[in-house]
Amino acid sequence: MASKSKILIIGGTGYIGKFIVEASAKSGHQTFALLRDTAASPGSEKAKFLESFKNSGVTFLLGDLSDHASLVRAIKQVDVVIATVGKQLVQEQVKIIAAIKEAGNVKRFFPSEFGNDIDRVHAVEPALSTYKIKASIRRAVEAEGIPHTIVVCNHFSDYFLHNFGQVGATAPPREKVVIMGDGNPKVIFNKEEDIGTYTIKAVDDPRTLNKIMYIKPHGNILSFNELVSHWEKKIGKTLEKVYVPEEQVLKDIQAAPHPVNLFMSINHAAFVKGDQTNFEMKPSFGVEASELYPDVKYTSVDEQLNLLV
Repeated sequence: MASKSKILIIGGTGYIGKFIVEASAKSGHQTFALLRDTAASPGSEKAKFLESFKNSGVTFLLGDLSDHASLVRAIKQVDVVIATVGKQLVQEQVKIIAAIKEAGNVKRFFPSEFGNDIDRVHAVEPALSTYKIKASIRRAVEAEGIPHTIVVCNHFSDYFLHNFGQVGATAPPREKVVIMGDGNPKVIFNKEEDIGTYTIKAVDDPRTLNKIMYIKPHGNILSFNELVSHWEKKIGKTLEKVYVPEEQVLKDIQAAPHPVNLFMSINHAAFVKGDQTNFEMKPSFGVEASELYPDVKYTSVDEQLNLLV
């Protein structure tokens, strides 16, 4: 059996990055995390992540996206590079691409996507600008001939389900819920730990090479109306439902401050336009994670809602 690839995660202390670092280490891959520095205030979130990484056997490499030599040095030590940088740094991935080309040893690159399929969206601003940047990175990876896998994981469950996308709310609705559009388009909600697991599974899999891997297990695909219905059964009461027509949604997005407008525009693409499920995945460009890896016991939306009751 071939040895497992050595993996470098760039952006490992970020929202989805930490789950991918943990999944990589847990899966027995020699795992590296690129860090600008290893200093962290005692008790801080970063300090907790670094301690957890260290305990998992993760190797820290000092480097910075703006320091080409440090990037090349780090990349030369691994086989696979996974970028999980936040939206402010998405454009900076051109520097990772340049370093990968110079290093010349990378078997697979996973650019920082981890959301909707940006080639198949009908988004409005400000999400549209971020999607355009991600699309430009895809094109750059393809143009350079870099072996790659794109992970389309759709909605982060914890990020959305903790308040059902209700602006300003810190808990799931118990009385009233505001629903964009008619609530019928199907949306996909994936647990962050499962996204990490599926991503690492794809690293050495020839079936995911130069493909988009969609994470869309059957139990996690449901409309907003179905989600609310499940929730009502869990809490034993009927919520007041306020449906907001798309025309009003677009006005609300324009009027909202940043970053609220960004989250609203992402939800508009998913819940109104149905951008996570309104196209056919074809074998020529895509594979589906739960079909490739039926051994992964993913956390269904039903199980996730149980934890919120």
